[in-house]
Amino acid sequence: MTFVTSMCAFQLTRNILMNPDVRVNKMKREMGVLENKEEGERYAEHGLRKFLRTRRPEIMPTINQFFSQDK
Repeated sequence: MTFVTSMCAFQLTRNILMNPDVRVNKMKREMGVLENKEEGERYAEHGLRKFLRTRRPEIMPTINQFFSQDK
């Protein structure tokens, strides 16, 4: 439960502080349409997504290699 609660808190904090669609201060709320394409791309292409893009889609690679290799 602690892990799940911390993940929820992390995601909510990340969305409030970094999401380009969330407008906290009044200056950005006055504008109808934000011109923030670069900010949106930076939010969507975060470090974890870039790291996982280079990895193979395996849950347990060591076990998969053990059972898939012919001996």
